[in-house]
Amino acid sequence: MPQLFENTKTAFALKSDAELERAYFLFKLIANQPLVRIGTAVTNFAIKTHLPVEGLIRATVFDHFCAGISKKDCMPTVDKLWQAGVSSVLDYSIEGKDTEDPLDDALEMTLKILDFVREKEAIPFAVFKPTGYGRFYLYEKIGAGKKLTRAEQEEWGRVVGRYEASCKKAYDLDVSLLIDAEETWMQDAADELVEEMMRKYNRKKAVVFNTIQLYRWDRLDYLKGLVERAERDGFKVGIKIVRGAYLEKENERAEEMGYKSPICASKKETDDNFNKTAAYILDHLDVISVYVGTHNEESSYLLMQMMEERHIDRKDPRIWFGQLFGMSDHITFNMAAEGYNVTKYLPFGPVRDVMPYLIRRAEENTSVAGQTNRELELLKKERKRRKI
Repeated sequence: MPQLFENTKTAFALKSDAELERAYFLFKLIANQPLVRIGTAVTNFAIKTHLPVEGLIRATVFDHFCAGISKKDCMPTVDKLWQAGVSSVLDYSIEGKDTEDPLDDALEMTLKILDFVREKEAIPFAVFKPTGYGRFYLYEKIGAGKKLTRAEQEEWGRVVGRYEASCKKAYDLDVSLLIDAEETWMQDAADELVEEMMRKYNRKKAVVFNTIQLYRWDRLDYLKGLVERAERDGFKVGIKIVRGAYLEKENERAEEMGYKSPICASKKETDDNFNKTAAYILDHLDVISVYVGTHNEESSYLLMQMMEERHIDRKDPRIWFGQLFGMSDHITFNMAAEGYNVTKYLPFGPVRDVMPYLIRRAEENTSVAGQTNRELELLKKERKRRKI
């Protein structure tokens, strides 16, 4: 299928001419790195000083990369995607907070989404971020093996309780639950907690999914160890694989603190690590179910080819693909048209609270070589096809 992702008619079928033009305008802006840096600084300032910029943000970058401000707001998008054979993952994209009230709010939202998912075939997964359920500092302290104060122990007990409530509900409703990955220096504590949940709730099939970022050179070994423990102790592994979202931050911290960077030395090494891990997973489907989060065309082609070589059905319920809303429509919709299990990650939440997520999206697009140019090339091609 070497030309599959060139089909822009299928890729952008759900976009009106106006939405296509907005996408083209946004990616042209994102292609300009200095502009992204200035725009990020100005936006952060405007949000912090409560300037009335929400309307402008909502009409441009928010509506392109987010599905709405509430679950109800997302439904027209969910229904539209479903008609095109694409499922949705509702992602309440609030970044971690330093106080506990928003953490309980995030739990409440996840539990509501789980109820919602159970009734909506178009939404096969729920998702949460570890720092949505606990303070970053606490994960970091536990991961470093430092002793917690009594108050911190009680606080960690509440974090565990939030995981437990979400995973138990997912298990009771027979819905899959994705748990995102974050920075390396807080991830060990999250990994241990997620594995604890897998042992409890993944006895018959994968309900709880951890995430591994494969720009980290140690993650395939981590996965192999997890699979060995699963085979030995009788539980299934749910895993979401992505390349990673904190590249610059990880390298800067490693340099600043004088330790070896946890990140692969080159883009090629990351790609090789991702593809090797995907092959390992396909060879261990008796234990692993996978959600492949990728915007990389070569990896997507390779996975399709590997599935074919192994005679794995395109609709095998243990294999899902996903891309972020507002990006890589040429992968999402063309794969869906070929009969694969494909989702769009639909971020939602109040405009101000979702801004850190949106800023990260813009920064990622400028730092991933070729990503923005490829989006622009395909948008241009579709504009020409429609003669806009």
